[in-house]
Amino acid sequence: MLRKGSELLLATGGDREVLLDLDYVTGNRGEPQNTDSYGSLQNGGFIPPRYLSAAVASSDDNDDDEDDPIYIHCDKTSSRPEQPLGGNYFRDGRTKIDFVLVWEVKPRKLRSRWRGQSETSGPEEVGARAEEGSSRSERRKAQLARWRDKFTQNLQNAGILLEKEETASEKKTIHYLKLSAPWDVLVYYAEELILRAPLQAQPNPNFNTSDRILRKLYIPNVMAESLPNRPLDYYTCAFRKSKMEKFLGCENHDTYFTNTQRHRIVYELLARTVYGKRKRAEVGVARLLNERAYTAAFPLHEGPFELPEYEVRPDELNQRQVLFQYWARWSKWYKYQPLDHIREYFGEKIALYFAWLGFYTAWLLPAAVVGAFVFVSGVMSMGTNTPAKEICNSGGSYLMCPLCKTCKPWNMSDICPMAKMGYLFDHPGTVFFSVFMSFWAVTFLEYWKRKMATLAHHWDCMDFQEEEERPRPEFAAMAPSIEYNPVTGVKEPYFPEKARLSRTLTGSMVIIIMLCVVMIFLVSVIMYRGIVSVMMYRTGSFVLRTQAGNIANISSSMVNLALILLMGQVYTALALQLTKWEMHRTQTQYEDAFTFKVFVFQFVNFYSSPFYVAFFKGSKVKAWQQKRALNKVRGMQKSQEPRRWEEDYQLVECEGLFEEYLEIVLQFGFITIFVAAFPLAPLFALLNNWAEVRLDAHKFVCEYRRPVAERAQNIGVWFNILEALSHLSVIVNAFLIAFTSDFLPRLLYQYKFDNDLNGYVNFTLAYAPPSYTSHPMCRYKAFRDNNGNYTLIYWELLAVRLGFIIAFEHVVFFVLRAIDWMVPDVPESLGLKVKRERYLAKQALADNQEALLVSHRGSASSQASNASFGNMS
Repeated sequence: MLRKGSELLLATGGDREVLLDLDYVTGNRGEPQNTDSYGSLQNGGFIPPRYLSAAVASSDDNDDDEDDPIYIHCDKTSSRPEQPLGGNYFRDGRTKIDFVLVWEVKPRKLRSRWRGQSETSGPEEVGARAEEGSSRSERRKAQLARWRDKFTQNLQNAGILLEKEETASEKKTIHYLKLSAPWDVLVYYAEELILRAPLQAQPNPNFNTSDRILRKLYIPNVMAESLPNRPLDYYTCAFRKSKMEKFLGCENHDTYFTNTQRHRIVYELLARTVYGKRKRAEVGVARLLNERAYTAAFPLHEGPFELPEYEVRPDELNQRQVLFQYWARWSKWYKYQPLDHIREYFGEKIALYFAWLGFYTAWLLPAAVVGAFVFVSGVMSMGTNTPAKEICNSGGSYLMCPLCKTCKPWNMSDICPMAKMGYLFDHPGTVFFSVFMSFWAVTFLEYWKRKMATLAHHWDCMDFQEEEERPRPEFAAMAPSIEYNPVTGVKEPYFPEKARLSRTLTGSMVIIIMLCVVMIFLVSVIMYRGIVSVMMYRTGSFVLRTQAGNIANISSSMVNLALILLMGQVYTALALQLTKWEMHRTQTQYEDAFTFKVFVFQFVNFYSSPFYVAFFKGSKVKAWQQKRALNKVRGMQKSQEPRRWEEDYQLVECEGLFEEYLEIVLQFGFITIFVAAFPLAPLFALLNNWAEVRLDAHKFVCEYRRPVAERAQNIGVWFNILEALSHLSVIVNAFLIAFTSDFLPRLLYQYKFDNDLNGYVNFTLAYAPPSYTSHPMCRYKAFRDNNGNYTLIYWELLAVRLGFIIAFEHVVFFVLRAIDWMVPDVPESLGLKVKRERYLAKQALADNQEALLVSHRGSASSQASNASFGNMS
């Protein structure tokens, strides 16, 4: 049952600013709680109302950081009932656990470092230092305890139900505080957060293009698979408490809100709850985690991912087991991803990442096929390469000038193997492939926009950013003023745009400075490589002289790696602080700004040193360390079966999708910008992504704590980055073909002199001037006369190169704009569906019952028209 304090809070729904200051409730309107509410802060102990009232009163009288901690006496003599199956409930077996807060407490002990000083210092001095260090540590622990107490009290007064467990050993005690939101709290915050509520069920549409094509061709689709407990699809609208009877399933309070919706509501309340002084931004569980008052905060998984020993039907599996059996296992590498199940369990934000990764991997298939064909054609045509034949058969005909002052002349025939190998990556097929990949990149993005819009509507988050996203709790806590929102007409925290712009410009200057520092480090590494080579060469040792290049390359790679790792950590922390300082209103704006800052920096890092990619991951190691540490703490309790919250605490904290996106987006840059250098890059990217899907799925299902489900309507700023990379690839490929490839010089030679390229090698070589070298008549690659001046051919070739760049870019960008125009971002069928849903929502929430009946009659025809969509795989 909801407490009196929370009832008063719900009654003040007209003044939404109250929600951002729970002290208002505890200080001015708090009343004793009902005796049948959950308030256990110790194992089996119940908080009597008189203790809570006294604690609240003392908290209100002294709202300062130096207050004494609030100690609540609880009875610990009650027995522990048997836990229900699954372990996701309170001890009564009925109340769902929506969230778990964890903190660790170590016993008091004298630090060992003071003991070592007793030999050189007197006992009084050592005792004074030990007492000083101990008192400082105790003050910090007392402050964290006060914050936890205040935070817990405010959660209780907001209506959250609490129950506590602990795992104790000689080394430390781990406390688990289980949270549950009752029905009244869920209803209030569902309307506050504008959650979507179901109006009418409809057939699940089939958005899988390949499956539809194979069905039309009557070809068996081995990638399709039937999954149990498929989430239903609904026409939905924004939830309203006053229209509760219009929504499907409203009569069942236990199952009306999904677990992910419950998690989202409780986390929103955790993020806005005050635990200290608001002027110091002492608000929210995120900062309590940073302050180490809590060591973890997470919702529970639905249960174990392993199948039970006894045989069960597929429809009896929990959601986590379904995802593991039909998605995260390696044996499912060729199956479609169960995107609806992923969305139901992890939320739209994570589901969109896997949808994008799967869509991108599928589109890599044609690029991999074309790239492999281009590479094979280059291998097969190596024997017909006339310039390579001339080089290999030249003997001593082409005496090349020395490469350095102390070097000797060399014959061009010495590079015969390199000339043949070079043709694999510099033949007419690679030019075609560069053009193909430029069109592929932008076409992929255009069709992803359609897919993204379809999924956003299917998952009820199409208008999330524009209409539903609210200010971040941290922004609300630190904003200097409150003003009316011009769209909603509701008072919201406000930060001046001019101040934000000035802060953004300042942050941009910091980014530029940091990029300059990175470039300085790269130049320093290059200089280091040269200095080490010279030093090794001058030692006189035969071994060191012969291995000077290898030693310099290996050592410089290690130095470069160390600098990259160091700067990556420093810059990420700096970017986080800058993004917080810029005061972005919504979570989407905050994440986009942070992503852009870090990506710009990592772009320079990764593309200058691809070696860093190999050292990017290491989270399995983290899971083993976390599990090993917790097993030590459990100690004597190891014989007892671990409970759900203990097992989830062993898992690794999910740190978001930034690194997952970053890795694949950088890969996208490699295969589009530098594809002319290696046509097999899309094939290797395809193989990598097939493994990446299962690796990421296994991490989220088996290794990570369950993240809070977040709403999203797209992949955010990553799409803008992908679009910029696709446009950059057009420009880079044009310059690569024009200035680093022999395609245009060969084309000019075929047009002016010989179509079979006979004599092409001699055409590209010039004689060195007599004053340039002591070796007369040596050759070098250039279009110059005997005096070193540019020939007419050089200027003709330069005009051809510039003309090619201009023509290439204009043709490609014109075709891309045509594709953008011909492929609408929102399919026509989806547009009609959106209009239909909005009409149903408007009629369902209207008071005119006759209009409502009309809408229900129309819905029957809508279901019939949608039945052809089939099931989504």
